[in-house]
Amino acid sequence: MTPRALTRVAVAGLTTAALFGTAACGSGFDDSTGETAQSTGPANLQIMIGSSGDAETKAVQDAAAAWATASGNQATVLPAQDLTQQLGQGLAGGSPPDVFYVDAARFADYASVGALEPYGDKISNVDDFHESLRTTFTYDGKLYCAPKDFSTLALQINTDLWSKAGLTDADVPTTWDQLTATSRKIKAKGMVPLALGDTRDRIGAFLVQNGGWLLSQDGRTPTGDTAENVAALTYVKELVTEGLARFPKQLDAGWSGEAFGKGSAVMTIEGNWIKGALQNDFPKIKYQVVELPAGPAGKGTLSFTQCWGIAAKSQYKEQAIKFVEAMTSGEQQMAFAKAFGVMPSRQSVRDQYTSAFPADKPFIDGAEYAQGPVNAPKMDSVLQDLEAGLQGLANGDPKSILASYDKNARAVLGGS
Repeated sequence: MTPRALTRVAVAGLTTAALFGTAACGSGFDDSTGETAQSTGPANLQIMIGSSGDAETKAVQDAAAAWATASGNQATVLPAQDLTQQLGQGLAGGSPPDVFYVDAARFADYASVGALEPYGDKISNVDDFHESLRTTFTYDGKLYCAPKDFSTLALQINTDLWSKAGLTDADVPTTWDQLTATSRKIKAKGMVPLALGDTRDRIGAFLVQNGGWLLSQDGRTPTGDTAENVAALTYVKELVTEGLARFPKQLDAGWSGEAFGKGSAVMTIEGNWIKGALQNDFPKIKYQVVELPAGPAGKGTLSFTQCWGIAAKSQYKEQAIKFVEAMTSGEQQMAFAKAFGVMPSRQSVRDQYTSAFPADKPFIDGAEYAQGPVNAPKMDSVLQDLEAGLQGLANGDPKSILASYDKNARAVLGGS
């Protein structure tokens, strides 16, 4: 199975405009939200999830059943074969599920057309969610939905190859300079130092470490072509051209976790989903996880998350909010973590999580300085062009790649 967050959710050939028709330009969901009759009696909630596998499906079904029994409602969990496509069809057809997973990379598309109920301020102890996750699900100043769980990027080190290269704990890189120095030592031993994904979901961490990012905080202005981002991308290019980093395709791998598992590289940068992938496909590999090396501006990583979305057209909004409240309680989040390996979005159970999963501490520590995905609607084609530029980085010009992104993004963000 494809590792969680290895690739972003596919659009299934449907653009936001196609999904929602004229709603993308301001009419549609926003006009009719208030017309939905609300039921205050027992609800029959329809809950659509994009499951990572049987363990997640069973855990959510069991939690929903327990909530339904305790509350006197009904709750049916529907695992989607293609969440983006099925959810888009339900929203466009006016009969969406009441509650559903919303990936951070798709959130702005849904929020911008009024498809989501902005219920965030109705969840208790909302400040307990990691700030970076709350920011990810905020649109036009409103927290729309409660973060379900999250992942961050960290550095994985193959301990056997590390020793073979003559390295010790003192060589574990904590800065860019140390990453370069350690990588050169590894290369001198005839090994590939770092397997690095050639996408913004991996390379973007370097932008954050140098104080940059692709969008302004309010999501309205592209900020690609800045001195900070150009310097960061130039550093990554230097790693690649010097042979200190290799993209997965250069290592005959589908993703960097596969290259790492096959022993094709000593280090890689991936999220905590790599744990399950390595257990399944490369169970004999020995490795440790550390935080990503800090850049000139300090520590930086990327976060990948989903929220519990509630349909603006649901007739059971009050009950749906109570359902989400139950699903995001600290106790329930820990149950999900133990069942299928996710990290809780609530800070109050951080210590419980790290006690249960001490090897994952670098991932959850990253929540303090993580950057969420590009948070603006209708950006799919713009980001695809950026990806193409990053994939050609070895022979490309960092400033030109970022300037092209800015030009394309301005054309989209300035439209209706």
